[in-house]
Amino acid sequence: MSLNVPTEKLGSCTLKISEDIKKFVGKAKAEGAVIALSGGLDSSVVLVLAKNSGVDIYGLVMPNVGVNNPQDREDAILLAKKLEVPYEVIEINQVVESFRSLYPWGKYSGEIVKTTQANIMPRVRMILNYATANLKNYVVLGTGNRTELLVGYFTKYGDGGVDALPIGGLYKTQVKQLAKFLDIPDAIISKTPSAGLWKGQTDEGELGLSYEELDNVLHNLVDHGKTLSEVIEITGVDKEKVESIKERIKLNAHKLSCPPIFIPLD
Repeated sequence: MSLNVPTEKLGSCTLKISEDIKKFVGKAKAEGAVIALSGGLDSSVVLVLAKNSGVDIYGLVMPNVGVNNPQDREDAILLAKKLEVPYEVIEINQVVESFRSLYPWGKYSGEIVKTTQANIMPRVRMILNYATANLKNYVVLGTGNRTELLVGYFTKYGDGGVDALPIGGLYKTQVKQLAKFLDIPDAIISKTPSAGLWKGQTDEGELGLSYEELDNVLHNLVDHGKTLSEVIEITGVDKEKVESIKERIKLNAHKLSCPPIFIPLD
């Protein structure tokens, strides 16, 4: 597998994912699918692929006002309207603040408090996704890509709480190629990737390197089984960063597995 996907393969990839979405929804005996629309690259690509599948789609735009960029909401709505996908806007501030005011944060301090509080947002969105899915007899389609999944860059039981991951087999750079093939608006494709966990937060800032670098490292480390020294030589990425990525993969592997069941009795 190459990180640079030929145009003809992008076409077959589009068809395959859309067919898989349709099969998944049918097998679940569901009547459609819910997608959280952030106005970003990944959710936009999943929306188009799901629309192409022919199943009924419902979009949820769930901004945390004051934290998320207002333009993201507008971009999500514009794409949903363009594709004639019904959607609903639910501002999650009130629910998020309720959780924050409920918990006794005072006995903790440091960066971990900021991160823990930020993870409340994707978990609130997960609850709303499933509330909608339950009411409509829909499934929930996630928007995580292979890059995020491998390094655990998602919130467990938050944006990771979904029924299927249509683009989970594609690296971020490949999703970007697919977005161009699908004619996703340039304003969305060219955005600085952000999980919107706090004001000014960016994915690459948190990860410590660009998605291009990260994908190149992961592609060689995971897909081709290269050694640490080989990955450093091939990619030109600093040893410290490559080691950090390898450690992330190891520490976050549990996020990709079902919870272990302990058997105390034979």
